[in-house]
Amino acid sequence: MIKKLRRKFILVNMLLVSIVLLITFTVVCVVTSGKWRQESMTAMELRLSRLQEPPEELDKGGGKGRPFQMADPRENSVFVVLLDETGEVKEVVGDSLVIEDEVVDELVEDCLEKEKDSGTLEEMALWYLRRSDGRGTRIAFMDRSEELSDMKSLILLSLLVGVGSLSVFLIISICLSGWVVGPVKEAWEREQRFVADASHELKTPLTVILANTGILMSHKTETIEDQEKWVENTRTEAVRMKGLVDNLLELARADAGTERVSFTQLNFSDLVWSAALPFESVMFEQGKTLRMNIEPDLYVQGDSGKLTELIVILLDNACKYAEEKGIITLTLTALKNQVRLSVHNTGSYIDSEKRRHLFERFYRGEESRSRKAGGYGLGLSIGENIVKLHHGKISVESEEKEGTTFLVVLSRARQ
Repeated sequence: MIKKLRRKFILVNMLLVSIVLLITFTVVCVVTSGKWRQESMTAMELRLSRLQEPPEELDKGGGKGRPFQMADPRENSVFVVLLDETGEVKEVVGDSLVIEDEVVDELVEDCLEKEKDSGTLEEMALWYLRRSDGRGTRIAFMDRSEELSDMKSLILLSLLVGVGSLSVFLIISICLSGWVVGPVKEAWEREQRFVADASHELKTPLTVILANTGILMSHKTETIEDQEKWVENTRTEAVRMKGLVDNLLELARADAGTERVSFTQLNFSDLVWSAALPFESVMFEQGKTLRMNIEPDLYVQGDSGKLTELIVILLDNACKYAEEKGIITLTLTALKNQVRLSVHNTGSYIDSEKRRHLFERFYRGEESRSRKAGGYGLGLSIGENIVKLHHGKISVESEEKEGTTFLVVLSRARQ
């Protein structure tokens, strides 16, 4: 899929660049051709206007013995055919031009057949401009072979530049495609890994449930009390599987942006106290100590259920990874316009490489201990989503002697 996506990106990119280049070169050629046409018509118009001067002045080239200076050098390639009232050729005016009478007659005939007073004679590669008055008709002709040659050169140059530009853009597109598709590739691989991990996690409870039901089916005559062990095991695995599915659905809703939350102004200090109190007995049974340092009356805008879940996730994680007779410290303090929640546990050290993956789904810092504690590696990922939902920041620090600390920073609400 990634290769197809890269090819599609390159194809679309090259198609768009080709269209832009084609439009650009077409506009350049059309504008240039129009400019040349306008210059040619102007040169012929000037040439015809000079015929208003006395004939002797035309023959001398400006009078008083001075060569006639053309305002536009292109006038030098213009010759004019003068017709009388009957349409017969009376005179051909041009600079050092020798044109056979048959050719002149043919040009005049073709020109008179045209409806427009200006245009081209394609077979002769000439421009023409026709003017009529009481003295007769004057037709100016101008050779456009040089113009056609220049246009061919311009088109050829445009093609060469276009091919060169497309080659450069192709190389750039190939290089950029890897960079552009990179996040998609990463997301695809993460999704594939997520599906594989989820399937693996669901496989174990399903296997246990199927095995237990198989045992129950093989002892149909026995009572539920006799088979209580297998029934209880089945229920335990079903509950674990339900918890996993609920977590997966929560993550899926977070990814889709459809998670429903209700933001209100909360006394975050009271909420932290309420969420942490049940852990005192849990930690006491495990031989661990919970210390709390909570600054009173700190308010935030948030969803009470989600924030409670966040605190439970962090404390549960600290319980799992704290050493025997370890100490878990929960601290809530104010920082100007923010509140800072930290959960610290002694005894566990997470190196920098593992810290990079802590918030990934199904990642376990210590595989064996996490599985033994019943974790799926989804808690911290859910916690990160909750923090992002509240526009906060979550991070982790770990030192070999001090232990590990999770830090959450949220915006503080005004009372």
